[in-house]
Amino acid sequence: EQAAAELGERARFVPADVADETQVARAVAAASALGPLRVAVNCAGIVTANRTVGREGPAPLEAFERTIRVNLIGTFNVIRLAAAAMAESEPVSAGVAGGPATLERGVIVNTASVAAFDGQIGQAAYSASKAGVAGMTLPIARDLSKLLIRVVTIAPGIFETPMMAGMPDDVRASLEAQVPHPSRLGHPAEYAALVRSIVANPMLNGETIRLDGGIRMQPK
Repeated sequence: EQAAAELGERARFVPADVADETQVARAVAAASALGPLRVAVNCAGIVTANRTVGREGPAPLEAFERTIRVNLIGTFNVIRLAAAAMAESEPVSAGVAGGPATLERGVIVNTASVAAFDGQIGQAAYSASKAGVAGMTLPIARDLSKLLIRVVTIAPGIFETPMMAGMPDDVRASLEAQVPHPSRLGHPAEYAALVRSIVANPMLNGETIRLDGGIRMQPK
């Protein structure tokens, strides 16, 4: 209740399992009740670390399936339900200053990862899930083009997120040193700034954009 109160009158907090159709539909309905749904940003994700064959034998299939379910199936679930709500809205004029106006109904932004391209040891599940998000971006953008809905994916590098919060200082320092410039972890505000640019620019569609300071992940 406290968290909901802090969000203000123009926001609603709706807890949901992104892979659950009913729960996501409830969240989409709550957003749509505030006004026409125009933007959906997929950020939910989990990470697991298991070598394909480790000291205790083959990697647990359950962990692989759960990662795919949350990161990939959950992303698609939100996309399809958000897009259906957007399709019910009237198109609005969008564009950048000095450019032509473009009619569109909405924009969907997904989160992949540089692990989709530079997966490290033990990241088979995470990399597969994020590669799936990147891989479905273009076909979904093509699917939704007739509805005037754009789809773009961001592939962040190493960012300051709750997922990273538990890392020891030496591990964090090692990761920061791998980023060519700026040599630090990315900040959520920098992710948000790219989302804002994607929403504002009608020519960004069907693309996966790396946001990583130039990092290329090493095997481990």
